[in-house]
Amino acid sequence: MKRVWFLTASGAVLLWAPAVASSSVASRVRAIAREMPGRIGVYARTLAPGPPLVEYDAAEHFPTASIIKVLIMTTAYAIEEVKPGTLSAKITFRGGDLIGGSDFMVAASDGERFTVRELIVPMIQVSDNTAANLLIGHFGVSTINAVGRRAGMERTRLAREFMDFAAIAHHNDNVSTPADMARLLYLIERGARESIATIVTARHCREMIAIMLGQTDRDGIPAALPPGTSVANKTGEVEGTLNDIAIVEPFGDSPFILAIMTADAHDYSAAYAAIHDVTRATYAVAARSYE
Repeated sequence: MKRVWFLTASGAVLLWAPAVASSSVASRVRAIAREMPGRIGVYARTLAPGPPLVEYDAAEHFPTASIIKVLIMTTAYAIEEVKPGTLSAKITFRGGDLIGGSDFMVAASDGERFTVRELIVPMIQVSDNTAANLLIGHFGVSTINAVGRRAGMERTRLAREFMDFAAIAHHNDNVSTPADMARLLYLIERGARESIATIVTARHCREMIAIMLGQTDRDGIPAALPPGTSVANKTGEVEGTLNDIAIVEPFGDSPFILAIMTADAHDYSAAYAAIHDVTRATYAVAARSYE
């Protein structure tokens, strides 16, 4: 086995050496992409330096749907570090704020107040759109995009709130790439694992992973992994788009990052099948790289 050790204040943390991208998995992903109606982009990597496990159209723009909520969450934690108390700041909900896709906030009363932290959890775990919009309004689009740029997400843009139909009609959409979204998850997992500050401190990286581990939508990447596999993921779905981004086995001995994005994928059964096939192929090559 190839190993590399990282020393931290709390002791030695075991990471695995970089896996060489497999031509077999690359071929398999290309075949999956050809068979799927619509477009698919994939980026997968371990935490080790070196080439990715697989990349396919990884720098192409795709609609983010709700996976960009991970960037909104990261923004809250990043601001907390320069302005302590940000996570406990309260935001007032008004009845007119409620939009579709808000299973948590639908029970809120007009005038009820929520802390930033209280809104982050349902935004991620049940993908509550109203909670996301309240946080976008609180922090501002430009601030969220600035945190994305700090993370190296150069092709990512939050352009509008969720279900802003006027903006959608003008093609003012939220976009990113599989490589950008994988970059964000890589920074979060690396910070947590190596006990170093990346986009935020190690403690806050761990908190974000803990929230993502509570994700309730497990129909994408997690459904294609062996039972019991720990997955911190965030899904996103809009018309023609199914996305899933994940840290597979966070805090385990062999973690890897997988970001899968789709567009023009109106056959959801085919899109889910493609996501599952890509996940299985990636998991297989990741497992081989640790042998």
